[in-house]
Amino acid sequence: MLTLHTAPQLRRRLDAAAGGPGAVLVSGDRILAVGDADQLTEAYPGARVRHWAGVLAPGVLRDTPLPEAPTPRERVHALLGLGVTAVTAGQVTEPALRAAADRIGLPVVDGGPAPALAAGQRADFVVLRADGACQVTVLAGRLVHRRA
Repeated sequence: MLTLHTAPQLRRRLDAAAGGPGAVLVSGDRILAVGDADQLTEAYPGARVRHWAGVLAPGVLRDTPLPEAPTPRERVHALLGLGVTAVTAGQVTEPALRAAADRIGLPVVDGGPAPALAAGQRADFVVLRADGACQVTVLAGRLVHRRA
């Protein structure tokens, strides 16, 4: 199933300025297209459309210690509310933390370039509110966090 996530603003990289209305087209766990919301809506009329208020953007690669919480699952889940869509391997060295990240679908990586929204990439992204807080986190095309 195709899902089109739209928002009033689109930021393809976290260090880039937000542009006008944008959209991310997702099929399964992959981004098929990123671009103008109106053009993608017209090009894919059968797609399920999710309208979000805020800025569609790539998530954060977390390379600092995870937040404290009572359980490994809660420590990893707390990251989703911060807009984290990947964590470096050095931060999840405990087997219980690694298992919790795997269950949620949070990628554990060795590092690399900052995440970006681009066709062909895994569908990991966030929607940020005007105050910068994370409203929505999507991992591999699945909505895994939504702030009320």
